[in-house]
Amino acid sequence: MIKILNDLFTGADNETQDIGRWFAAMSGAAGVFLQGWSVIVHHVPFDMQSFGVGVGSLAAGIGAMIKLKENTEPHAK
Repeated sequence: MIKILNDLFTGADNETQDIGRWFAAMSGAAGVFLQGWSVIVHHVPFDMQSFGVGVGSLAAGIGAMIKLKENTEPHAK
């Protein structure tokens, strides 16, 4: 489990922590939490289409971020 998390949150060298990937994970977790909070606490109906568009946009943005910063990452020794 630790290796999987290390691979997810580090750069190409698997040693340097990648703040962009950390922020992406926190954004995804915050989105799920806030949607759950709205449904459970405020009794707002869950709108799958809006949630899906938001999650899809976040995924596309994360993919673009990782691809654009590919050349600036430290490489394995």
